[in-house]
Amino acid sequence: MDNSFANISTLIKQRRSIKPAHFNGKTIPDEQVGQLLELADWAPTHGNTEPWRFIVYAHEGVKNFSADHAALYKKHTDPEKYLQANYDKLIHNGEKISHIIIAIMQRGNLPKVPVIEELAAVSAAIQNILLGAEALGMASLWSTGGMTHHEAMKEYLHLRNEDVILGQIFLGYADEKPAGRRIFPIASKVKWIR
Repeated sequence: MDNSFANISTLIKQRRSIKPAHFNGKTIPDEQVGQLLELADWAPTHGNTEPWRFIVYAHEGVKNFSADHAALYKKHTDPEKYLQANYDKLIHNGEKISHIIIAIMQRGNLPKVPVIEELAAVSAAIQNILLGAEALGMASLWSTGGMTHHEAMKEYLHLRNEDVILGQIFLGYADEKPAGRRIFPIASKVKWIR
């Protein structure tokens, strides 16, 4: 087996989503987060639109964003649906996370490129970040929780109507990694036609 394939195969199969509650609070050097963003920039992109944009919160910015996120949740959630536990979780996220990267699809000026392809390009960029994080021994989580898809978050981040938040990428370190599993075998998900 080719060594490059073996390496990437191992990274893909070992990568896990780790929730912030399981992070240990250690800080990632900003330079390494920059390296992950460089990997993101090499995602496939139709028409070279490069629609990915990232907002990176580090150090005190993580705590401030977490507090602001919780405040948005409290302000914009219907009282019948509001849960104090969700509010508390959003605030406590800032205690153990090293960096938060907000991943955004910024719609470009090539209308011939369908929105779904721009979303797929940003998703590929996010996967590059997650795989790079795994290679560097980091814990990561691609989260769409809280107010991620709420208009209030778009306003908070000063985004345009046509822009889309694809999620928050939480980065840090964890002392343990959950075991991985797939429920259905790959053969049940593939149809070969010969």
